[in-house]
Amino acid sequence: MGQIKQPARYMVTAALPYANGPLHIGHLAGAYLPADFYVRFLRLKVEEVVFVCGSDEHGVAITIRARKEGLTPKEVVDKYHEQIKTALAEFDVATDIYSRTSNTIHHETAQEFFLKFYQTGQLTEQTSEQFYDSEANMFLADRFITGTCPKCGYDKAYGDQCEKCGTSLNPTDLINPVSTITGKTPELRETKHWYIPLDKYQKQIEKYILEDHTDWKTNVFGQCKSWLNEGLQPRAITRDMDWGIPLPKEVTGGEGKVLYVWFDAPLGYISATKEYFVEKGNPEGWKPYWQAKDTKLVHFIGKDNIVFHCIIFPIMLMGHGDYILADEVPANEFLNLEGDKISTSRNWAVWAHEFVAEHPDKTDVMRYVLGSTLPETKDNDFTWKDFQTRNNSELVEIFGNFVNRVLTLIHKHFEGKIPNPDTFTETDQNALAQISLIADEISDHITNFRFRNALQSVMNLARVGNKYLAETEPWHLIKKQPERVPTVLYVGAQITTALSIAFAPFLPKKSAQLRAMLDIASDFSWQDLYKKEIIQTGRQLGKAELLFHKIEDSFVEAQIQKLEASKKANEAANASLAPAKGTITYEDFDKIDLRIGTILKAEKVKNADKLLKLEINTGLDVRTVVSGIAKFYQPEEIVGRQVLILVNLAPRKLKGIESQGMIMMAEDPTGKLIFVQPESEFPNGSIVK
Repeated sequence: MGQIKQPARYMVTAALPYANGPLHIGHLAGAYLPADFYVRFLRLKVEEVVFVCGSDEHGVAITIRARKEGLTPKEVVDKYHEQIKTALAEFDVATDIYSRTSNTIHHETAQEFFLKFYQTGQLTEQTSEQFYDSEANMFLADRFITGTCPKCGYDKAYGDQCEKCGTSLNPTDLINPVSTITGKTPELRETKHWYIPLDKYQKQIEKYILEDHTDWKTNVFGQCKSWLNEGLQPRAITRDMDWGIPLPKEVTGGEGKVLYVWFDAPLGYISATKEYFVEKGNPEGWKPYWQAKDTKLVHFIGKDNIVFHCIIFPIMLMGHGDYILADEVPANEFLNLEGDKISTSRNWAVWAHEFVAEHPDKTDVMRYVLGSTLPETKDNDFTWKDFQTRNNSELVEIFGNFVNRVLTLIHKHFEGKIPNPDTFTETDQNALAQISLIADEISDHITNFRFRNALQSVMNLARVGNKYLAETEPWHLIKKQPERVPTVLYVGAQITTALSIAFAPFLPKKSAQLRAMLDIASDFSWQDLYKKEIIQTGRQLGKAELLFHKIEDSFVEAQIQKLEASKKANEAANASLAPAKGTITYEDFDKIDLRIGTILKAEKVKNADKLLKLEINTGLDVRTVVSGIAKFYQPEEIVGRQVLILVNLAPRKLKGIESQGMIMMAEDPTGKLIFVQPESEFPNGSIVK
């Protein structure tokens, strides 16, 4: 319902990744690989399609990252734009253009859109109270405010959401709000913003979704219906920030304000399409893709973007009046990692750029594994063990094994040329018939965004090939019935060639490698799968090579160890510091007698894993100190080390030993104790002030 049956062209978008950090495999599985699978399939069918993406470079997340890394917002987006663009290219996500929202053409597009709404009287102006940090001299966006959640009591909730209980919040809902910039309590000040009246489009958007697109994926339709049932409310589309797209000069009172990122970001699809056609020398070429009714518009996104792409962005396009609306929004759910939620803050992720750098030969394997585990209707789990199993059991044993046997036998018995077949048996005909039947299955699955099923169907074609070889046994026939072998290997070559085409949307590198072995020209198409003869007899094949190699257990172990190590390192780096203790007077501090001392002897305390017995020359005397550092230091490695010792601490018995002081240690975020000592040797007994 609501779909164009025979579109003249396709406009395909993939969610603009936020340029405040690298991509991980959850991002790839959510939007970018499904979009690429779909577009590559359309191109194989020789459909007219434009595929755009680009970096989303505005908003609070960028400024937060900039403060965290000690960079300017421009430096942050430049850094991550290039990293993301490169990672997508190395995973063969074949966008026609990968743009960025900091480009001039995008600023102009977004300002024109806002101005259209402003000049046609569709926006409302509202003055409200928002938190202001007087020390930083700025209004605080939602994520620059933390406080206690009024629902669950979590004391680190953000101004827009509590990440512990998931409750959507307003900054003024927080108990004891604090500015994350200065740590001060913000004050409420009045500020004016422009709002888009979403409520006025309630009936139009209900018809668009609840009547015209009841066939959308259940997760998409359900989330939209829930939002609409609650009733739409006006939403601010401007912010008090320095980083962003300034309001057009024609807007009275718009000085110092920028477009809110959720308003400007989806317009990046349009500006990227404009940029693509400008580069092609056809500045008006973008219009049919966004304004012609015979275009099919498809957005690939993750479930966290459903509301923006299905309700807010369509309302923006409706309000403008010149644009078509999306026919499909096949949003995916979230991908977990080793049974746990992927988390950038905890560094629990497989980063795309790191994987490519470390395993450049396995990008197609990752595409296959992610494609086979896409969270299409519910959250799914990626594990390294499954990565190994799918590579070894499917890519190596089924697909790679079949191809290698066929090509090796042709080289061995027919000088590498496709042999001429003789009479086809029923077994031969059944195997050949499976090519077009499975091609239909794959086409139906991809058209309906069932990419996991599509990949399974492609692999089933390889299974057909293996079953056929097992039934015909050409390696035995060559001795018993040699005249039958040309037909068998001819059939095997047809299935092999079909696999090189059917796998092309999913495994672009390996499919190209296989076509090189088959010496097939690059101008193949999906329609070739329906030909009586896909590869001609007499064709000289290239050298046969293994497409895939087995992955050992050591690889899996190394990946899991890397995950655990990165998580622990991140936990250590982000460990919260203990709060400052209560204020003391100088007289209190003056009571402390800290001296430089030297450790003369050290030994472990019996029946105490954490304690060492030390003899320390304090300059005043030689005394015994019992210290809980045995977990971090061996006795022999600390003898002769100078330390800071508190000499006027009241004696205390530990494990029957009287300890006559305390040595000073620092504790790092992991809990490790580290000696505090002078830069150079000092006389024992020197006073520390």
